[in-house]
Amino acid sequence: MNNLHRKMGTFSLMMVGLGSIIGSGWLFGAWRAAQIAGPAAIASWIIGMVVILFIALSYSELGSMFPEAGGMVKYTQYSHGSFLGFIAAWANWIAIVSVIPVEAVASVQYMSSWPWEWAKWTGSLVENGILTGKGLAIATGLLIIYFLLNYWTVGLFSKANSLITVFKIVIPGLTIGALLFAGFHGGNFSSTGGVAPNGWASVLTAVATSGIVFAFNGFQSPINMAGEAKNPGRSIPIAVVGSILIATVIYVLLQIAFIGAVNPSEIVKGWSHLNFNSPFADLAIALNINWLVIVLYADAFVSPSGTGITYTATTSRMIYGMEKNKYLPNILGRVHPLYGVPRQAMFFNLFVSFIFLFLF
Repeated sequence: MNNLHRKMGTFSLMMVGLGSIIGSGWLFGAWRAAQIAGPAAIASWIIGMVVILFIALSYSELGSMFPEAGGMVKYTQYSHGSFLGFIAAWANWIAIVSVIPVEAVASVQYMSSWPWEWAKWTGSLVENGILTGKGLAIATGLLIIYFLLNYWTVGLFSKANSLITVFKIVIPGLTIGALLFAGFHGGNFSSTGGVAPNGWASVLTAVATSGIVFAFNGFQSPINMAGEAKNPGRSIPIAVVGSILIATVIYVLLQIAFIGAVNPSEIVKGWSHLNFNSPFADLAIALNINWLVIVLYADAFVSPSGTGITYTATTSRMIYGMEKNKYLPNILGRVHPLYGVPRQAMFFNLFVSFIFLFLF
């Protein structure tokens, strides 16, 4: 029995999943997949979804049966024993905790490219692809904000996360609608080598190498938060499967809109020659959709931070779960008696995030 408060409903858990899945990757995923597979990249997203869904269904069932905080670091111990459980838990935690500073850095890097007159100072945040002292200071501030939004009750986190996630869903929706309405070239789907100009093998290559599988990796987050679900037997499967399916619809529509919005002259030499610095923003500029450019620049800052906030929550539950597995000192498994939040685990993750930020 833990002291975590079971206050998260199905909607909050689904927003946690979507908030983790839809990060900054959607801004580049469609372009990269189109480079590799052409119009057939649409099939790559569907194949990626099916692969991840088979994995997610297994974990969602475990999350329903064993609704524990940090479930992703506990199930391997149950199935394979302490030795493999120890290795799998640490590998899983390192993979996710390292994303928190990465998202903070991504937000600062996107800030540095803001084109507005009042934001000229942001150009000094990054030099030669590396954060300057000012950039590091802002990234540090972002890590602290992620921390504080999780420091009090899980209710504060779920409300903040739900608000940010709704924003992260609305922006791709606006992008899809604007591109389909402003400049859709249906011939792009059959010209320049047909639907699969690089062969159908390229469809599978795109799944593995264009970030498609990585884009769905956030399905783990609701499972790690299962210890705070009101009705885990019902909420966990709906949140996990629902977030994957909703994200798939968004990703597929983005891919269709991207392929259709590309100027046919850009793909005369083939999809592999398609080159953008900021794919959707560049398309919006080419189509004179100035309001969309502004929205995309704003989202490029908000989306990574939203993912950082979510992973700050889930990694603290992973540390909590690892302590319950006896992999870590007891102090890291303590939960605040009033707020029901594993604060010591949060401080530990913040310290590790600073190490990644400043040293790596």
